[in-house]
Amino acid sequence: MATIDDAARTAAALPEVTETTTFRNRAWAVAGRVFAWDRPFSKADVRRFGDEPVPSGPILAVMVEDLGEKEAVLAARPETLTIPHLDGVPVVLVRLEAVDGPVLRELLVDAWLAKAPRRVAAAHPELLA
Repeated sequence: MATIDDAARTAAALPEVTETTTFRNRAWAVAGRVFAWDRPFSKADVRRFGDEPVPSGPILAVMVEDLGEKEAVLAARPETLTIPHLDGVPVVLVRLEAVDGPVLRELLVDAWLAKAPRRVAAAHPELLA
């Protein structure tokens, strides 16, 4: 089980990452481009779940390359989900209670690669493997 602090440590270990805030929540950016952030559910989000159970625990939003990648991640990783507010946006939500360190790192590295400028990503081929 991962926490927001685990996400913070993992994200901060990536090249050229700065911690910032978005909508008063912790966020991580590479070259000024946010690639992950703490994403608690709003009251409107909770209402949209209707009769379905609302996922518990901390939620991390992570960028993905594009909508095709979003669909692939959602299909391959049961610990990820989306909400109607994110329709058409290349972002998946990660239930941190359902992931361990290696999975969290993989998701954050992929998010970092989705937002890092090409020159920055090219300077770190170890992350491309």
